[in-house]
Amino acid sequence: MKLVRVALSVPLFKFFDYLYEGKQPVVGSRVIVPFGRQKLVGIVIEIPKETVITLENLKYIIESLDQESIFSEELWSLLYWSAEYYQAPLGEVLNGALPVKLRQGESAEQKTKTFWNLTALGKQALTNNLLKRAKKQFDALNSLDVLPLEKGNNPFNSGIWSALKTKGYVEEIEEKIRLISWQDRLEELPIAKEYDRLTLNQEQAMALSQLIFGQGFNVWLIDGVTGSGKTEIYLQHIEEILKKGQQVLVLVPEIGLTPQTVQRFRSRFNVEIDVLHSNLNDTQRLQVWQRAKNAESAVVIGTRSALFTPFQNLGLIILDEEHDSSFKQQDGWRYHARDLAVVYGKQLNIPIVLGSATPSLESLHNVQQGKYKSIILKKRAGNSTALRHFVIDLKQQRVHNGLSEALLDEMKEHLEKGNQVLLFLNRRGFAPVLLCHECGWIADCQYCEKPYTYHQKQRALRCHHCGSQKPIVNQCAKCGSTNLVTTGIGTEQVEATLEKFFANYLITRIDRDSTSRKGALEHHLKDIQQGKSQILIGTQMLAKGHHFPNVTLVALLNVDSALFSLDFRAEERLAQLYIQVAGRAGREEKQGKVILQTHYPEHPLLVSLLSQGYKYFAEQALGLRDKMGLPPFSAQAIFKAQSRVSTDAELVLSRIAENLYSFNVQDLQILGPLPSPFSKKAGLYRWQLLLQSPSKVKLQKVLLQLRENNISIPNKVRLILDVDPIDLS
Repeated sequence: MKLVRVALSVPLFKFFDYLYEGKQPVVGSRVIVPFGRQKLVGIVIEIPKETVITLENLKYIIESLDQESIFSEELWSLLYWSAEYYQAPLGEVLNGALPVKLRQGESAEQKTKTFWNLTALGKQALTNNLLKRAKKQFDALNSLDVLPLEKGNNPFNSGIWSALKTKGYVEEIEEKIRLISWQDRLEELPIAKEYDRLTLNQEQAMALSQLIFGQGFNVWLIDGVTGSGKTEIYLQHIEEILKKGQQVLVLVPEIGLTPQTVQRFRSRFNVEIDVLHSNLNDTQRLQVWQRAKNAESAVVIGTRSALFTPFQNLGLIILDEEHDSSFKQQDGWRYHARDLAVVYGKQLNIPIVLGSATPSLESLHNVQQGKYKSIILKKRAGNSTALRHFVIDLKQQRVHNGLSEALLDEMKEHLEKGNQVLLFLNRRGFAPVLLCHECGWIADCQYCEKPYTYHQKQRALRCHHCGSQKPIVNQCAKCGSTNLVTTGIGTEQVEATLEKFFANYLITRIDRDSTSRKGALEHHLKDIQQGKSQILIGTQMLAKGHHFPNVTLVALLNVDSALFSLDFRAEERLAQLYIQVAGRAGREEKQGKVILQTHYPEHPLLVSLLSQGYKYFAEQALGLRDKMGLPPFSAQAIFKAQSRVSTDAELVLSRIAENLYSFNVQDLQILGPLPSPFSKKAGLYRWQLLLQSPSKVKLQKVLLQLRENNISIPNKVRLILDVDPIDLS
């Protein structure tokens, strides 16, 4: 009996047996199989000798798509490990690591292309000048005298080629794209463009030497203040890896950081550099996957899913801004790219470099435990000067739509000197609430029971949680009054206010609304770099990693809500955000100034952060986490249930809790089920059950035991398991 075992992208912890005819499929290859009334693409995980399914119930695979595994041995091991650790169905994990085109059954091999080629008769026509009266045909034919041209991808229209083909001057030829590894292209060019290399200071040089001489697998945490020159260290380390003929993967948290990163890399290296992020279409993503697999590209820069790109000879993984929560997948299979990169590096026996000015408490704890090696950069690179920090007490100020008069005076002073000013507000739209001045009614999203955000320019009310929107209402739905007012501020309102105060200066607003069109973000960043805009307003998109040499004043307009959050990670996030935003100021010779507006200047977090810095804050926060038994000193997993009927979601979690209590596991804390802090979203009621244990191994065993109990989940309830959660909402 010719059996094959297949993992399918379905939310089930089981595999499916099929029969095959002809050549035996390879483990790790894709096959198309019948599944109910559907045809699905699955991954072969085993060639079993027997099956529990009766022969008459077995179906044959429809087609075998690959001659060999599309996963490297190490990547296959990583995905297997990940499915076990994150308690995710293997079929979903394996398929989720592939480009969409491969999930849909497209060939993993690079396609052949059709070219126009010059025939012997065509050469004779050129020699004898037979096309002197048909200039366009002559130009087309003459262009083939050097190289064949790709059909459909050349300056000449199809009518010209048809005429030349009819005369017998050209012919169509099919050729597989010639794969040229990036190393082959370097025979005549050096890897790096020497004139772009910066001189390292003593701290940077020491850091680089540690990286270069650290052989094999090591996890290096570069803990460097903003502007300390981490990127230059990355670049010079990458150069050494490329010289060995190895490839490099660079992970960044968001696509907003990729344009300037790619630009800097391409201006520095004479190698093929590919980019992977969510703005690419499916065909482009497949092409990057193919180029990396065939060693055509030397460096791949991408967001978290780029970790699953296959490389022929990967020698280094760099994670920039390693603390960023964007590295954690928040839907489907909920992996953390940083943690998986470390596991992958160990399997490949290659170094992992994590960089941040505000390292996560998890990474700092791993340094303390001796799992990671720390490189500390205390000085800003080049001629950058230390930042000056100031707090404005809003209780003592007259405020114009979120802008204190003291801040407006500071802005005027910096702008008149020809410098740029950056204002940070992590709330897009005009105002977060539209309410009735007469009775207090609030315009709520019916699906989330949260206030709509008022967007003045688009004349719309939008829910920033589920994406629903409706036209702005002019009348209160409760009392009928037309006296509707907005409360709170968003980036749109700040922009409108600044246009009145600083009419002679250009303003650029960068948030998800202003950068939704393709290329808009790159266009805005270019304007900022060229000094066309003097005032910059932005959300977190503008806060991370960008290099703005002329920004001398940075102001955080409102962070007070984060000071009183129920989430134990809120203070860590606020501290990281403050340092990251502040780091946009004074990155060249000019003195940088950072202003924080708050109603609570005496808050302990702000006092310690501004007077002692992030390192002191992190030490205090780790000590507190240790006393309270919170991560990273414990392991967590959270079950989230969602349903249109609240009691249905609660009931499922109650069943899970009953099972867990029956295991009688020592030191396992079970909290809930409780309504989620964000209890309704997109029409679904949300409940959660939190598990916590001092031991990751013990928690994994509990989760596996629970899975084996096979608790039935009704179709009307969606159950999510998040291991090592960072979002408890």
